[in-house]
Amino acid sequence: MDQCPPALVATPLVFGDNRGMNDAEFLRQFESLELPFTEWTHRAHVRLAFLYLREHGLEGGVERLRRGIQAYNKANDVPEGPLQGYNETTTVAFAHIVHAVLNSYAESHPTPDGESFCDMHPQLLSKHVLRCFYSPERRILPEAKHTFVEPDLAPLPVPLSDQ
Repeated sequence: MDQCPPALVATPLVFGDNRGMNDAEFLRQFESLELPFTEWTHRAHVRLAFLYLREHGLEGGVERLRRGIQAYNKANDVPEGPLQGYNETTTVAFAHIVHAVLNSYAESHPTPDGESFCDMHPQLLSKHVLRCFYSPERRILPEAKHTFVEPDLAPLPVPLSDQ
């Protein structure tokens, strides 16, 4: 990740606050499409990814993220366009990063819940972390919206246990 400036991953982005909710309530509200849209922050995305990936692994977690985000966006009338709405490449790539962190740090930095995970790994709270792996041109390719496109700057991380 030589291309990734330290400031890019060191600046957490936190708006909204669903910290008062336990993970079960957070998942219930998200899955029932009742989570207030003001609470659907980047931190909430990281928390959701952690919960789904921890419970269902990479493949099952990505599938749940995909279905859940698409349903949540639809219920909240999020417009779909080239630069807005659901993006398959963003979802899959970010899930790979969260999965690698979750598994690589599970023993040395255990986190019992989604909020602890977010607090323990603030580098994930920057929406811009994918800039370490993707050029702007690659992320906005039309096919990247609907199918996963591999990064062009650096390979996505894999958990230490998978190496």
